[in-house]
Amino acid sequence: MILNYSGLQDRAAWEAAGVKLPKHDWKAMCAETAENPVWVHFGAGNIFRIFVAGLQQRLLDAGEAKAGIIAVETFDREVVDRIYVPHDSMTLAVSLRPDGGIDKAVNASIAKGVVVADPEGWEELKAIFRKPSLQMLSFTITEKGYALRDMKGELIPLAAADIEAGPAAPKHAMGVVASLLLERYNAGATPIAVVSMDNCSHNGEKLRAGVTEMAIEWQKKGFVSEGYVNWLLDEEKVSFPWSMIDKITPRPAEVVEQQLTALGIEDMAPIITARHTYIAPFVNAEVPQYLVIEDRFPNGRPALEKAGVYMTDRDTVNMTERMKVTTCLNPLHTALAVYGCLLGYEKICDEMKDAELVKLVNRIGYVEGLPVVTDPGILSPKAFIDEVVGQRLPNPFMPDTPQRIACDTSQKIPIRFGETIKSYMADPEKDAASLIAIPLALAGWLRYLLGVDDEGKEMPVSPDPMLAALQADLAGIVLGDPDSVGDKLAPILSNPNLFGVDLKDAGLDEKVTGYFKELIAGKGAVRETLMKYLK
Repeated sequence: MILNYSGLQDRAAWEAAGVKLPKHDWKAMCAETAENPVWVHFGAGNIFRIFVAGLQQRLLDAGEAKAGIIAVETFDREVVDRIYVPHDSMTLAVSLRPDGGIDKAVNASIAKGVVVADPEGWEELKAIFRKPSLQMLSFTITEKGYALRDMKGELIPLAAADIEAGPAAPKHAMGVVASLLLERYNAGATPIAVVSMDNCSHNGEKLRAGVTEMAIEWQKKGFVSEGYVNWLLDEEKVSFPWSMIDKITPRPAEVVEQQLTALGIEDMAPIITARHTYIAPFVNAEVPQYLVIEDRFPNGRPALEKAGVYMTDRDTVNMTERMKVTTCLNPLHTALAVYGCLLGYEKICDEMKDAELVKLVNRIGYVEGLPVVTDPGILSPKAFIDEVVGQRLPNPFMPDTPQRIACDTSQKIPIRFGETIKSYMADPEKDAASLIAIPLALAGWLRYLLGVDDEGKEMPVSPDPMLAALQADLAGIVLGDPDSVGDKLAPILSNPNLFGVDLKDAGLDEKVTGYFKELIAGKGAVRETLMKYLK
């Protein structure tokens, strides 16, 4: 059995293997998408393929939609060339149940993948954006994909180059979007919704800031008109809805590949691209998933609520996102990531058998987070944490790793922990200095950056845009010598860009420094410190 349109014609074989197949006419979907595109998505990776594309799959199968999604890749062309093209943009979606079973389905809602860097693909995208039928543009490109500036507030080279060169052939994702929206404006200015589905706080605001800053800079240089910028800034014409997304989607697992191959499904092996993307024709993920979107679509939208999406107002999205990102899941994930690496774990689920780590995440979520989280009404914060701690993180069949979660931690810390600290600082009845688990997580992250595990052995540190700068700041600190810390942490801890707040103002700088010194006291000090403070 081969995963493509031709291979799916042997429906009996696929169904005998327990694979749910599309009910819609794939060729008709592709033709309709080409003629009347409705949805373009930036970020052709795993969470898009199993979750976002899965939503449109449901709508197509139910007869609630005719067009599919056009997937755009700005970062890694091999994803399209080696995964999309050979499989007709189809994905084998594998859901990993806590009981060890797997549910298998073919997602065939993506009409095609387009690479921005290809001249042909770029012209095709411009033609798509001129179509009045286009209703929405969505994103899963990670939070750093929106940033035009670094932690010092300076333009990153790619963004600076786009600003200087203008909208003809931008390379930064925000430049690409601003240029395509300019194409739409010039073709009649039909409204559109530009929807971030990335796992970060106020994602619509971040996306809007990146796109509009690029356009405003172009206007200053005479590349675009004031009319275009005004249209882009008018959210009745170009909306940037906020959203909250949640589904843990680890790298493709070898054990899943082996199961699929044993069923007779061919060519399921993962690839690692030249840009270090780890991807396969299948995507494995947990079963639970949540998507909450602010319902502001000035040119209409797919019937997403019929696919299980919560369509609501901005305040509810904000509260739901804040609930998850700052309290109920993401901070727990980050704490497990850095301490899991330090303690030699290779799976998140195994960490949930560790008494100290379970105490750490329980305290971060239930004790320190819940008192300042706002109940969004559509989901219960406590029930959400109960599911995360009781079912999702301990799922032994989820091959997620602390090393994956530890990527880009500097970009996550301000929201995942900083927002809770801010809430304590803003409440006259609470004292941020009373926090224990959150400062332990922050100290653990700094300890992790040393690249030495709790046994004193060198360990790899996951990619992070601030890694080189932070490791330079920590240079000279030696495991087994707390006095080597000196005053090296002071400028780091007082940087609000890193933590969302100045930790000195929060009364936490000395506590984090103290924890850090204990964590580097020698071999086994990480374990001893956790045991000491999480009795």
